[in-house]
Amino acid sequence: MSSTVVGADAPPLSFAELGLPAAMVDVLRRRGITEPLPIQSATIIDGIAGRDVSGKAPTGSGKTLAFALPMAAILARGKPRRPRGLVLAPTRELAAQILAELTPLLRARGLRAHSFYGGVGFGPQKNALRKGIDVAVACPGRLEDLMGSGDIILSDVDMVVVDEADRMADMGFLPAVSRILDAASPKRQTLLFSATLDGDVDVLVRRYQRQPVRHEVASPVEEIGRVTHAFHAVPHADRVAVCAQLVADQGSTIVFVRTKRGADRVATQLSRSGVSAQAIHGGRSQAQRDRTLAAFRADKVQALVATDVAARGIHVDDVSCVIHFDVPADAKDYMHRSGRTGRVGAEGSVIVLVTPEQQAAASLLLRNLDVTITGSGAIEPQRTAGNSNRSRNVRGTSGSGTARRQHVAPSAGARSGRSRNGVATSTRGGGYGRRPRSDSGRRASSR
Repeated sequence: MSSTVVGADAPPLSFAELGLPAAMVDVLRRRGITEPLPIQSATIIDGIAGRDVSGKAPTGSGKTLAFALPMAAILARGKPRRPRGLVLAPTRELAAQILAELTPLLRARGLRAHSFYGGVGFGPQKNALRKGIDVAVACPGRLEDLMGSGDIILSDVDMVVVDEADRMADMGFLPAVSRILDAASPKRQTLLFSATLDGDVDVLVRRYQRQPVRHEVASPVEEIGRVTHAFHAVPHADRVAVCAQLVADQGSTIVFVRTKRGADRVATQLSRSGVSAQAIHGGRSQAQRDRTLAAFRADKVQALVATDVAARGIHVDDVSCVIHFDVPADAKDYMHRSGRTGRVGAEGSVIVLVTPEQQAAASLLLRNLDVTITGSGAIEPQRTAGNSNRSRNVRGTSGSGTARRQHVAPSAGARSGRSRNGVATSTRGGGYGRRPRSDSGRRASSR
């Protein structure tokens, strides 16, 4: 496997120089996208040339266009029930985002795509297949249902994209992904994109890709939004009140919790505290999830309370803050959750609420995160009910600068800056000013 690491110092090429048809370049130009991001510059030429590609790049780095552009450029027309292109995504929301990116690019060549995922009826999906589509954008579960009923046949698929492969592994989808790849044409081209390429993802690469070209994109400081990171020590009974105050101070916020029941409970508690909040998780229907995201994008909801399963499917601009209501299980979850803020060179805040029983987990998380936290100095010791520990507020920054009209990766974590017990802490949620809201509301990310 050949491998390259590219960053901001890679020679700039235009989309036309990368080999894209003029009609597709015009589509991008009308959207204000005139220069490819590093992952796109690195992978589009290989994708158009028909090579298998393994792309490693962080969330928000432009991975979707990195595979959508070559797919739209070279794909042949499908037949009823027999698409020629397939994109696999771990969540419904991500599948919908990918479809939104692909559709105008395919339309420039007279091609069509449709999405396939659970939570909605089979009827429109089966009708689309009967009429004929060229690209299927699908979640593994629903796709296997359609394969089993004979509504879709994959033997003509000669280009497959596995997006967010590491999340597929985390969610237990790799056996289904393997069965789906086995059903596609044995001569297919396989493109795989992921934040990591080790472990189970590496097994997928070795089994299903032929001499893949690997491109790993560094995240230069000048292309990352400025994001602060903080760990707050909070008594368990005060978490909701502190969270509500932070949302009021910060503005648009995504609050991450571990469970679906917890998401519903926290959303209700925040609403009772005067914060407009709605929950989004896998237990909600697709229509409910779509309405919730639409309300959040339109600034009708201040706080979106989400589970980790939903983390990868939420791509919304102008999110001021991410609050980890529950301490993330590991550095990877911290990265995926925190990647919702600081997009397009914007500022953002990432705050972890640490209860006494979570301090050991938070201490371990701090040791495993890989972006430096810098202390802002000691604050006056605070004493609150149930917590008399002396503590200091440690906040970190990661990156600065302006991105080029597309989304680039926000900072993914923080390191060091610990108090004596190993956790960077604060006993209150203050110290963060309210961030300005967009005049036009939030908009879906183009990733």
